[in-house]
Amino acid sequence: NVIWTYCILRSGYEGTDKLIDELKEHVRHETGPITVPARIEFVDGLPKTRSGKIMRRVLKAHALGKDVGDISTLEA
Repeated sequence: NVIWTYCILRSGYEGTDKLIDELKEHVRHETGPITVPARIEFVDGLPKTRSGKIMRRVLKAHALGKDVGDISTLEA
């Protein structure tokens, strides 16, 4: 398993390679090299249930290239 980060950008920011490097360096400085994400992906939002919980299994399936399965509880 590796750390895969999904990042939602504020309005006006672009997801660039430079920003990825800056984020990785920030994590390295704040929490140490073992916690630096192997991959950072910029997304518009995170999949959430109707009750507002993040659907981590959907994120994991996406990262592994697998079928996300039942997403009937996904918030629209």
